[in-house]
Amino acid sequence: MRKIYLILPIIAGFLFGSSGIFVRTLTQNGIDSTTLLFLRFSIAILPLMIAILLTDKKLFKINPRDIPIFLGCAICIVGLNICYNESMNTVPLSLAAVLLSLAPIYVLIFAFIIFKEKITSKKIICMLLAIFGCILMTRVLEGDLTNMPLFGIVSGIGAGLFWAFYLMASKKAIEKDYHTYTILFYSIILISIALLPVTNFNQINNFVSIDPILTAIFLLIHSTCSFALPYIFSTLSLNYMDSGVSSIFLSGAEPLAALIFGLMIYSEIPTPLMFCGFILTIIAMTMLSRMNNVKN
Repeated sequence: MRKIYLILPIIAGFLFGSSGIFVRTLTQNGIDSTTLLFLRFSIAILPLMIAILLTDKKLFKINPRDIPIFLGCAICIVGLNICYNESMNTVPLSLAAVLLSLAPIYVLIFAFIIFKEKITSKKIICMLLAIFGCILMTRVLEGDLTNMPLFGIVSGIGAGLFWAFYLMASKKAIEKDYHTYTILFYSIILISIALLPVTNFNQINNFVSIDPILTAIFLLIHSTCSFALPYIFSTLSLNYMDSGVSSIFLSGAEPLAALIFGLMIYSEIPTPLMFCGFILTIIAMTMLSRMNNVKN
């Protein structure tokens, strides 16, 4: 029965990888980046609240002194989503997902600089392979950068950096015995409140007026599939497998999903070198996750 839960992080990865479809659709319909984020997070409060009620009502309790930690997580989530959205709007979805999945490399570097944690030669090789894979995906070696804006690549790197910062900030919260649901719930409440002044409700009204029922369903699916459910599924999987194994499945499924969606919906056909870079990066990140798993 527990083998069924092995698919949870894979589903989470595919849901994360599908976010590009929602982002591009909303952007093409006149929704700006901050309004898009408000829609994503404010609507996600409901499914996360349901998840907490079904898990343990005590997860709602927090110490007011720990609010700065939740604020730090909120800032990282906002930065991650802004950068990732911009990246998905300007470069192939598969490249944006791969650049985001480089976050574990940044965590290793920060841990080495800040906490003096040792980086082995095997990890260095994996990092170099992953970086070389990303270089192949940017088509630098093919000399064709006309369809690969530098802004999109920088945004993707920024998304990975914010994701790494979030991992470290949330780890601090977990050390204080806070559940992942608690961290996310209060983080997105803070985000939703902060985004209220810069949210363009006219854009929301214009989008919903196209077809109130269909657009309302679309917004609910967008928030649930690209944010709430992936976190819920990946968290549930930790009850049945090690976090390292879960991260391997998730980090491999997300870029693969983005590649498939980009190919099927937006006709983003990778060149042979881009595809090799994609495979190389996934293999390197999987090896890196396995090494971290063995260490843990």
